[in-house]
Amino acid sequence: MLKSRFIKRFRVEPGSNVNLRDFDTDWAETKDAKQLGKDEIKDRAIKVLEENKQHLAESQELIAASNTHSVLLIFQAMDAAGKDGTIRHVMSGVNPQGCQVFSFKKPSAEERDHNFLWRYMKSLPERGRFGIFNRSYYEDVLVVKVHPEFLDTQIPSGEKAKKFWKGRYDDINNFERHLVRNGTIVLKFFLHVSKREQRRRFLERLTDPSKYWKFSVSDMEERRYWKEYQECFEDALSATSTEWAPWYVIPADRKYVTRALVADIIVKAVKDMDLEYPKPSKEDLKRFEIARVELEKEEGGKKGRSKNGKKAKGKSKSAGKKAKSATKSAAAEATPKPIGDTVSDGAPA
Repeated sequence: MLKSRFIKRFRVEPGSNVNLRDFDTDWAETKDAKQLGKDEIKDRAIKVLEENKQHLAESQELIAASNTHSVLLIFQAMDAAGKDGTIRHVMSGVNPQGCQVFSFKKPSAEERDHNFLWRYMKSLPERGRFGIFNRSYYEDVLVVKVHPEFLDTQIPSGEKAKKFWKGRYDDINNFERHLVRNGTIVLKFFLHVSKREQRRRFLERLTDPSKYWKFSVSDMEERRYWKEYQECFEDALSATSTEWAPWYVIPADRKYVTRALVADIIVKAVKDMDLEYPKPSKEDLKRFEIARVELEKEEGGKKGRSKNGKKAKGKSKSAGKKAKSATKSAAAEATPKPIGDTVSDGAPA
């Protein structure tokens, strides 16, 4: 695992005013990283990821066994930042039965008739499970802030607009506090990709026929709002990174760095819960002992039965004893005796 002081640099401190220019998109290009070299960083990142996959599988089993907590992972980012790939690689070692992933698209008519958090509440992970939101209720303070026309109600202007968005941030903070208080760990990751790297990935999708399906014309339309989205992310990160549900700004220009960091943060958070396997009561232990004895008797009973399931006859037992005795006698006669030894009744003197 990575050191806590290293991970801390990616955590948005509660109450701070976020400027995304203060966070690296390509950690491999930082001064510290250049001293190690890109190849060394990549090797270390891959090693950290593989180690944490195993830790994550163990953590998932512990969460399922204790059945007292759940984990909610939230991923937000600009298009092509690597959310899908990060989720796929980081969670590849966990049991699919204990993990659920939701990707939220345009809300339905029914969902629009409820408060903006309603559709997400229905998809929360129950105790003992991991839940992953690939995009989340944060879209309702990001996309709709950039495109207010998406809202059914008209957003006020000026100071009233600030009050409107502050109300949504407060709703989110209270919602997440409620989740944490009731046993859900909430970890939020903003995958911070540069505009240059997004361009490179878009071009890769447009020049490789096997990746055409990953590209949408709307991706280009949203790219034109890059500045507005960055500002909205800064506002949301500043307003909703809390002690109980912190945000992590993860460098996303190099996928192997992104995946290693996300995996390490998840594993550390689960370890910090200090969960234990459930301890059986005295009554349970008594029942376990009865079951154990019964099963062992069952195995012992098989030895005294013939192939057709019936007990072997006494005659057969007697014949078996005689055969065994004859074999021992033959072995004794065949064994050479040292010179000078005297033998009485078949036993050495």
